[in-house]
Amino acid sequence: KKKEFKVIRVIDGDTIEVSLRGAIEKVRLLGIDTPETVDPRKPVQCFGKEATSKMKSFVAEQYVKLVDDNTQGNRDKYGRLLRYVYLTDSKATFVNGEMVKQGYAFSYKKYPTTMLEKFNAFENYAREHNLGLWNGCK
Repeated sequence: KKKEFKVIRVIDGDTIEVSLRGAIEKVRLLGIDTPETVDPRKPVQCFGKEATSKMKSFVAEQYVKLVDDNTQGNRDKYGRLLRYVYLTDSKATFVNGEMVKQGYAFSYKKYPTTMLEKFNAFENYAREHNLGLWNGCK
């Protein structure tokens, strides 16, 4: 079973598309929430464009490893796969965590994952250091 999947497109700061066994699948990054940029019901939110740009810098045209969380369903109500995303670099960079730690995403407390405490700690770090949206949005 192939473990690495090519990112085809970044939709926004917490949603990407990957090529998965010949199909294009939308993947919603677990445990994080970024300001909206593409929801037709909402205006573009503060730091949304920056979050999307940061996600692109992490994963655009990259191969990623997708990991599920047994406390969550396989898919959300929109049919997107729910996954943790890791780069295939030498550090296996944890994209979900870095987005929060660097201040581009919030810890998503509405749907607690096994990583919630870690995401909350990353969010506190970003807030305390005025990183990203914690500095750019009032």
